[in-house]
Amino acid sequence: MAKASTYSAADIEVLEGLEPVRKRPGMYIGGTEGPAGLHHLVKEILDNSVDEAMNGHADEISVTLHKDGESITVKDNGRGIPVDMHPKFKKPALEIILTTLHSGGKFSDHNYVSAGGLHGVGSSVVNALSEQLVATIWRDGYEWEQSFSRGKAASKMSRGAKTKEHGTQIHFRPDSEIFRSIKFSADRLERMLEEKAFLNKGLKLTLILEASGEKKLFCFEDGLKSYLGSLLEKQGNKPIAEEMFYLERANGIKVEVAFCWTESTQEKVLSYVNGIFTAQGGSHEDGFKGGLSKALRNYMSVHDLVPKGVKVVGEDLREGLIAVLSVNVPGAVTQLQFQGQTKDRLNNPEITDPVESLLRSFENTLNTKPNVASQLVERVLLAAKARAAARSAAEGISRKVGVSHRLNLPGKLADCSSNRQDKCELFIVEGDSAGGSAKQGRDRETQAVLPLRGKILNAISAGEGKLKDNKELIDLVSALGCGIGEQLKLNKLRYGKVIILTDADADGMHISSLLMAFFFRFMRPLIESGHLYIGMPPLYRIRLGSGSKEDTRWVYSDEQKEKVLKESGRAKVAITRFKGLGEMNPDTLWETTLSPRTRSLLRVTFSNAQEAAAMFDSLLGKDAGERYRLIQENAHRLELDV
Repeated sequence: MAKASTYSAADIEVLEGLEPVRKRPGMYIGGTEGPAGLHHLVKEILDNSVDEAMNGHADEISVTLHKDGESITVKDNGRGIPVDMHPKFKKPALEIILTTLHSGGKFSDHNYVSAGGLHGVGSSVVNALSEQLVATIWRDGYEWEQSFSRGKAASKMSRGAKTKEHGTQIHFRPDSEIFRSIKFSADRLERMLEEKAFLNKGLKLTLILEASGEKKLFCFEDGLKSYLGSLLEKQGNKPIAEEMFYLERANGIKVEVAFCWTESTQEKVLSYVNGIFTAQGGSHEDGFKGGLSKALRNYMSVHDLVPKGVKVVGEDLREGLIAVLSVNVPGAVTQLQFQGQTKDRLNNPEITDPVESLLRSFENTLNTKPNVASQLVERVLLAAKARAAARSAAEGISRKVGVSHRLNLPGKLADCSSNRQDKCELFIVEGDSAGGSAKQGRDRETQAVLPLRGKILNAISAGEGKLKDNKELIDLVSALGCGIGEQLKLNKLRYGKVIILTDADADGMHISSLLMAFFFRFMRPLIESGHLYIGMPPLYRIRLGSGSKEDTRWVYSDEQKEKVLKESGRAKVAITRFKGLGEMNPDTLWETTLSPRTRSLLRVTFSNAQEAAAMFDSLLGKDAGERYRLIQENAHRLELDV
């Protein structure tokens, strides 16, 4: 029993002002460890300026990345944040907006017909998480300025010189006490501004990079059409029948969508609400997919285009689809409901119907373009047949595996003695040599080893017959015991951690990629539930000094090796390069790679299934041209391992 403890009113904490933001920043910006949360600060301020433009009060916005790379200035020529005294709180409106959660002028449609910032927390969150923030306002015939630090006013608002200018400028430097790194990425900022320009026809956005002196202007009169064209160009794809489609609904809830089909096997839908990117989709995206499916199904049904025995599902209709959907919702129509402050998903069910009704009109477009429609239908039917073949291949492997009991396990599997999933690990290694070292070095109680021979079958481009007959994959599925494809049951998975352990060279990376592709295509729930990992064996052993003063370093890359050598000074150095896991003795393999106390593991995850699928298709698909393009674009980063 736990020891008795006092728990009284004195133990209750009350976080005042912006303290909740500094205490739990992840609730407001998604996280502080990586670059996403840091750049979300820019997005919050930029969105406020874009809201001014969306409502007809601004047509120019600039974002400046200063020479230090750690501070940003966002400026617009809108109305300017109000600076008069608030009648209730007796403080300037500027100070209230920047120091108080849930304050602003967007809770009704009186000041903004539509807006992306709805919760009244964006600017104040940026202020709370900034070491310094300076707001400069031009309105009411004067320049006004006030400084802040970590969510609190550092000075009183002051009135400056007279001016005819109008607008808002926010300069801020993120707090290094909150963020692991406060270095901004010029590339991320460029993508952010380009996206906003695509979504707002005619709006001029300028990125100023002080370090290089560059100024980049983004302005697109064709809006989403230009956006779709840009996506196609970046992916190196061409639309089926050279046809891109654009539909628009202007009254009430405004809906714009640009879309087309390509020869890619992947689907990509980018959706926005009032200029806010909804990474997880939501009701508007559901309306788009539902309306598009109904339009295509109706067309195919009316013209009797689906052969007997072929079943077409939604993913077949959308295979190869690339689309940009933008919905603008006036506050007078409905109040937007997002999932969380980061607004990744739209929850308003009433927005589904307007989007769906617009997309159902796509059937009329198909009727007016029979040649284009014919090519799209052919594309859909091919996707349906390919999906059926892939499913048959997965079922074929499942039938050969049978029910996974210990008696049915592959003979080359060195299994562990424990049967507790949460304690057990499976290491998938390449070849008998590596398998031998791993089997000797492992913890036999909790660690199993499955050697695979050579490079496994490419699950992205292989045909149905090859997948069914591939012994390596059948052995792998048998060892895991949870089934494959639609028959996969996670509760039957025999190992809590499935670890891909290959040599630390180019061949090893290729084998890892092939295994990840197999898991992604046929056993994706293992990745989604966090069971798949990559083991990190060292590439070098570096011994510094000698005798009792010898210091052994395990090094995982050439860059790290150079750093260690540079820091070693004049110490005696002995370098061993491991060509493969089989070259390591069992004790060394345990110490560096197998022991849970000292090893490094990378968990395999993906944030966007469509983008992950597109990447696998580019790297491992049948289209060699796409791989050639990737190599050409990244040749400067490649090293040949000879």
